Amino acid sequence: MATASWKKREEGWLLFTLGLIVLGMIYWLSPSSELRQTQWTIRGFPYEFRKPCDLIRPPDSERVAICLVGGARAFELTGPSIKHHLLGPYEGADVFVHAPIDGDAHKLSLLDGAPRLAAIRLFEPTRINQTRMATELLTARGSPHGIQGLLQYFRLVEGCLNMIEEYEALNSFQYKWVIRTRVDGYWNAPMPPVDSFDKAYYYVPYGSEFGGFNDRLGIGSRETSTVALARLSLLSKIHELGYRELHSESAFASQFEVRNVEVKKRTFPFCVLSARKYSWPPRKWGVPVLSIGSKGPLNGAKCRPCTPKLVGKRAEEVVNASERLSGWIGPTEDPKLCNAAGKWENGWENIFDKIAGEEAANARQKISSRTFSQCIQEIEEFRQKWKVWDAPSAEVLCQKGSLVDS
Repeated sequence: MATASWKKREEGWLLFTLGLIVLGMIYWLSPSSELRQTQWTIRGFPYEFRKPCDLIRPPDSERVAICLVGGARAFELTGPSIKHHLLGPYEGADVFVHAPIDGDAHKLSLLDGAPRLAAIRLFEPTRINQTRMATELLTARGSPHGIQGLLQYFRLVEGCLNMIEEYEALNSFQYKWVIRTRVDGYWNAPMPPVDSFDKAYYYVPYGSEFGGFNDRLGIGSRETSTVALARLSLLSKIHELGYRELHSESAFASQFEVRNVEVKKRTFPFCVLSARKYSWPPRKWGVPVLSIGSKGPLNGAKCRPCTPKLVGKRAEEVVNASERLSGWIGPTEDPKLCNAAGKWENGWENIFDKIAGEEAANARQKISSRTFSQCIQEIEEFRQKWKVWDAPSAEVLCQKGSLVDS
């Protein structure tokens, strides 16, 4: 009897062991990623499966902050491309916005639907004290609003860093990557993935350097981004070390020099919509203006919706003849050049809609036809999506936009 009982027990353990082996093979060989991520817990017999919730969260070690800065004057044109090509590839990233309160700020509601809206700060611009140090360090050359314009821009960018620091303190963590760019950027392809960058460097686009670094977009680790975004607070250190007569791009380059941060250049698929006028045809020291229909990486070059005046080989020759340390737009695949000597051409809306596609065309038409009541309702819904809303009421923003009910 004892022998038979022991034999039955051995058979039971053998079946039990074989069962574990079969389950293990199913677990490791399964094509289902969900099954491979399943954890096992023993609750007596039989075995049960349990999937932990934290496995579907992005790892904290790669937290990304994306900060959009600047006036929203063209956001009805750029907003959809930013959502699709910049925010879309970084679904786990937190979004920050730092922008002035003006007649265009209400357009930022086009960000509604973007994932993980962290903090938005809309502020009333005030004049910055223009000290002797600032006058010696900076030059008004190339700045449409002089030295005061540079200081305002530097405050705009550094405000992005301040927001990120406040949000980190509020939530007891720190970002590993920071992406900063402008709200007037039009994107024609997705942003490169974060794992294609090296934390040892700060990355900026090729071209549009003007004797420094292109400051229209930057991506780096939390450490290198702290240097890159400290545009106001580093001025005194830069002045102390003897730098003088810097414009935006050269001041940007000096920040990295004084903090010993190495910068790398990469191509990026965006351009900056601009209504500024530039001489035609572009000269060696001029600024080529691209059509938004140009292909390939546009590297933050100035652009507009236009009927191109130069395409193909001739356009490439003009672009490549630009001074490399000045207005050259960086390596591109198929530049199409606009005559930007005057205002945007009649019918630019149709040109934009055809190039940008249906989603962007609908956004443009929605904003251009939005009534005051619609604006209030949409911004109120938009406000609810943010973790931190540091901005006026919907009524104030819609009034600033001079919207009326039909």
